[in-house]
Amino acid sequence: MASGVSVLKLSRYREINPGRVIAVLLGIFLSFVAQPAFAICQLIANGPYLQPQADAVRVWQASLQAGEVQIRYIGHSTFELETPGGVRIATDYNDSVRPFLPPTVATMNGAHTTHYSLAPDPSIEHLLYGWNREGGPMDHDLTVEDVRIRNIQTNIRGWDGETRRLGNSIFIFEIADLCIAHLGHLHHRLTKDDLARLGQIDVVFAAIDNSSTLRLDSLMDVLAGIGPTMVIPMHFHFAGALPAFMGRATEAGYRIVRAETPKLVISRSSLPVNPTVYIMMPGGT
Repeated sequence: MASGVSVLKLSRYREINPGRVIAVLLGIFLSFVAQPAFAICQLIANGPYLQPQADAVRVWQASLQAGEVQIRYIGHSTFELETPGGVRIATDYNDSVRPFLPPTVATMNGAHTTHYSLAPDPSIEHLLYGWNREGGPMDHDLTVEDVRIRNIQTNIRGWDGETRRLGNSIFIFEIADLCIAHLGHLHHRLTKDDLARLGQIDVVFAAIDNSSTLRLDSLMDVLAGIGPTMVIPMHFHFAGALPAFMGRATEAGYRIVRAETPKLVISRSSLPVNPTVYIMMPGGT
């Protein structure tokens, strides 16, 4: 079995429909008239694309090409994303599992303390809470150098079993012509409006614990609705969770790839042909 997805060089076939055709054509147009070229994830327009200042200094790291994104699995629900411009993002940033270096951007969710920080590193430039600590909505649409970050709020269950409205966010990262979504501590199926706001997602980080987030039946329905090219499992600390998910994913037609390292460099040209579950073990830092 190949250790990464770099051997999978063909683009995934996508069902043609007018909405996606328009989105693709718009993406091609923007790639010529604006820099950086953000991915076009949305099928409906609910916010403008923010552009960096014309005189902004951009530093490109030699380790990543312009169309590449590095993903490192830190642990639990925390991934570190690195953009070609050197922006580093930590998802579900918390006080237990962290990247070695403070990120540029940290996203957090309100499930419990393994998904948010009570003492975030003061050098983090952008702290994005997935819930409003004072109640009500919390909407983000932020561009930092070459990445656009936005969120879609969902409800969550408290420890008492009661629903906490808008306690979780799905964060979407538009980087290097890729759309990457972190589902957070998702507790329910997505609505048609949620799916429309997500748009066409390439890579999904999904909690597969089959316990404290979604049961597998609901999770598979969520993934079928999103239709990503690649699913990267997270939050599989419960015994038997990973094998159970692998079985269901295989039944659903996903190819299973086991990574040899907790780090992946991906681009649009290296996306797999068929829907793929890419399993990385936590790598700490």
